[in-house]
Amino acid sequence: MGLFDFLKPKKETASIARDRLRIIVAQERTTRGGPDYLPMLQRELLEVIKKYVNVDADAVNVKLIKEGEHDVLDISVSLQEGAA
Repeated sequence: MGLFDFLKPKKETASIARDRLRIIVAQERTTRGGPDYLPMLQRELLEVIKKYVNVDADAVNVKLIKEGEHDVLDISVSLQEGAA
């Protein structure tokens, strides 16, 4: 610690915390705004896919995306190499 370190401006932890909070709020809005059936749909899809391919629980992602006037159901399944 130098003699004049107290004169240097400190990092603004409030602005860093505010930015982090914005990210968290944005993520919550995307999951909260979706219909109630999405988690159940994701579980059922996982059960059906597991009948044919060995996948993890996190392998199936279901999202509802708004494109203009239309809602698009985006379903992605991550398969392991050689799983097919």
